[in-house]
Amino acid sequence: MHIPPDWGIFFTLIVSFLIFWFIFDRLFFGPFLKLLGDRERKLKDLNARAEQLLKEEKAAGQERDRQLIELRREALAVREAERRKAEADATRLIEAAKVEAHSALERVRAEIENELHAGERELERLSRVLAVELAGRVLGRPVDGAGQDAEGTSNN
Repeated sequence: MHIPPDWGIFFTLIVSFLIFWFIFDRLFFGPFLKLLGDRERKLKDLNARAEQLLKEEKAAGQERDRQLIELRREALAVREAERRKAEADATRLIEAAKVEAHSALERVRAEIENELHAGERELERLSRVLAVELAGRVLGRPVDGAGQDAEGTSNN
């Protein structure tokens, strides 16, 4: 059994479908598709911006690391220069102190030698005076040179 199509109903359905399609397209499908397109575009823009920001952040991090390395190098160089300068100053001060101590020691040695020679001369003079005086007492008469000191000057 074959049911022939009713062309009137068929065209009515087609026309009503097209009218509803046109209305739904204007009211629902168009704005919805536009909304989906806008949202997809915004997501792509945000994704591109996020990638750009990540690249910039990575570049900034590398630049910061490079600057930190450079600053550390400079700080180490300054510290090493200051250490060398301090060592040189310390060496110079130590050498100056050694020279000063050596010269002070030499002065003290010279003073001690001078005092020793002066003491030896004084002892020699006193020994001659005592020898002359003792010889005069032993002999019971004045001995030649009694009353003269080591330089040959008279006591009178």
